[in-house]
Amino acid sequence: MKIKAKSAAKPATDASVATPAKAVKKVAKKAAKPSAKTQRVTFSVHAKPGSEVFLAGAFNDWNPSAKRMIDKQGDGLYAVTLTLAKGTYEYKFVIDGTWCADPECPDWVPNDHGTLNSVKNVE
Repeated sequence: MKIKAKSAAKPATDASVATPAKAVKKVAKKAAKPSAKTQRVTFSVHAKPGSEVFLAGAFNDWNPSAKRMIDKQGDGLYAVTLTLAKGTYEYKFVIDGTWCADPECPDWVPNDHGTLNSVKNVE
């Protein structure tokens, strides 16, 4: 059996090299910083320790499981902080599947379901 020696590879010519139509530039992603037009807003509610507590409102399309609230101390005080733009937001807490208005919020408005939504003004 004879083994042929490999011939040297031919250098690529400009016509044979595929070049991308546009050069791709990698851009480092930076963490989003809240602008001066937004502010951090903390929502809190008391519930039985061990409860599942969520925040739903105009800021998350009323999704009842999008914003879980945390009881850091295990004492039943659940809280979550959001970054919100200036404006007025209606919201409710969802405690173990039950929608509840904020008992500490003095501003409420009626909703289409015949109950009340709490109102938070961010200035």
